[in-house]
Amino acid sequence: MARTVAIIETRAALEQGLLAALIANGRLTEAAAVRAQRAAAESGEFLESVLSNLGLVGEREIAGAVATLLDLPVSTLADLPAITPQDHGASIKFLREMRILPVAVSETEIVLAMADPLDRFAVQAMQMSAGRTVTRMVAAPSDIKTAQDRLFEGSKQDFGTIVDEIVEAGEDSLDDDVERLRDLASEAPVIRLVNLTIERAIDARASDIHIEPFRGRLLVRYRVDGVLHEEVEPPAQLRAAIVSRIKIMARLNIAERRLPQDGRIRFAQRGRDLDLRVATIPTLHGEAVVIRILDRGALESEFTALGFAPEAEATLQAALNRPQGIVLVTGPTGSGKTTTLYTGLLQLNAPERKLFTVEDPIEYELEGVNQVQVKTQIGLTFAQVLRSILRQDPDIIMIGEIRDLETARVAVQASLTGHLVLSTLHTNDSASALSRLLDMGVEDYLVTSTVTAIVAQRLVRVLCEQCREAYPALPEMVRELGLPHAEGAPNPILYRACGCAACGGTGYRGRTTVAEVLSLTDAIRRLVLDRADARTIQAAAVEGGMRTMYGDGMAKALAGVTSVDEVLRVTRED
Repeated sequence: MARTVAIIETRAALEQGLLAALIANGRLTEAAAVRAQRAAAESGEFLESVLSNLGLVGEREIAGAVATLLDLPVSTLADLPAITPQDHGASIKFLREMRILPVAVSETEIVLAMADPLDRFAVQAMQMSAGRTVTRMVAAPSDIKTAQDRLFEGSKQDFGTIVDEIVEAGEDSLDDDVERLRDLASEAPVIRLVNLTIERAIDARASDIHIEPFRGRLLVRYRVDGVLHEEVEPPAQLRAAIVSRIKIMARLNIAERRLPQDGRIRFAQRGRDLDLRVATIPTLHGEAVVIRILDRGALESEFTALGFAPEAEATLQAALNRPQGIVLVTGPTGSGKTTTLYTGLLQLNAPERKLFTVEDPIEYELEGVNQVQVKTQIGLTFAQVLRSILRQDPDIIMIGEIRDLETARVAVQASLTGHLVLSTLHTNDSASALSRLLDMGVEDYLVTSTVTAIVAQRLVRVLCEQCREAYPALPEMVRELGLPHAEGAPNPILYRACGCAACGGTGYRGRTTVAEVLSLTDAIRRLVLDRADARTIQAAAVEGGMRTMYGDGMAKALAGVTSVDEVLRVTRED
């Protein structure tokens, strides 16, 4: 192994060796490797970060592969110190920027966990500051970040310091004094407070920030993996100043507090460009604000990374590869429908195709795609935009949502005239989408002629790999849940959430998709023409080989991806 270390001294050699190792282990396809290399070259990011951000390989798996290539030990979150070692000589800021953490310090040596073990500058700087030789370990970037937050708690201290600075200055916001609010919202302490609130949400992997005024308090909550968590509360008197600052950033009218407003913010953090979608609404005790955090770099271009099973992905891919037809994605709000559509668009986006989207609102900006924002207040509805788009000679059209008969009929017309149409519907399962279109008033023969595939999906939380606990399923549970189980074989193994520092005590880290993809076969079309109900259509689809959302979820539970509780939470029928 010493020869391996001698060979791999440069980042280019490490990245080539990493790709070769992942392909050899079956963790990466050659096509995905080429795509990752191209994305790394375009973004300027390290290949390890690109592989992780694209969801192709997990951070800890990458860290393990890098450690093997460099003949270095690998450090998990449990191995990282609970107390900061003394005499390492580096500032907290430097440790965070370099993504390193001292693990142990002796008289002659300092053991250093590193996200990038080839960072010579970090090694040399630590050798000089500590006056000791450096022994490297490899750790996942998220584990180092979690350990740093646990050790330093710098964000909470900074938050309290900024709040104290504002309060000591006697800045009690005046809700009716717009000019005073504008001045206060433009001062450094309030700017730092709002920026820090957003940065902490991004570091916590939050999808939304909720700022809610109540009697005598201002509540700030982050939605992480679909669940809200309370954060440090700013003083209630800063309510108007914080909201005004956010409005200024989103270019909204700070004097208008009677009507809801929507806006966008471009936010940069550590080289990442983020889109923040801002929505305000007047409540009893002031304006409430929700900030949706949209990371364009986190958009997936493969359905596998979203959690689609190979069979479901193949069915969906076949529908997307057709030159015309309608592909629908169904599910409740917050089930990842738009992300699935964007993934399809990223795959279809090519110089020889013209793509249009009609959205309300536009979530992500896509290079090479013409995106139109619906504005109902001036008569720019989905149907109106669609009619205009058809005169622009598009190849592919994405409709944010089919809400009414008029929009549905224009979508059907677009499909019949040779366009591929992607859209969403609010139904509980894939079969119900067909009934929904018929209930809207779309003729049955048009539904069977145009709709090619329907995806129904939900999001489930992913079990934390650091603390998930395996347990054998009881025979009663096997029977009740319908788990696959061979006669006479041991009971299948399931996993439960426990909670640790890596997942913030929740037992979960991240989310994945459970989905069913219904393909309109001749048998399904005959049922639609016969006006069969959704249950009959669903049963016929299952008989034809479709795996239901419940079945997909249970397969993921048996694989240790999620828990049975999560699957039942999102798929249970009343």
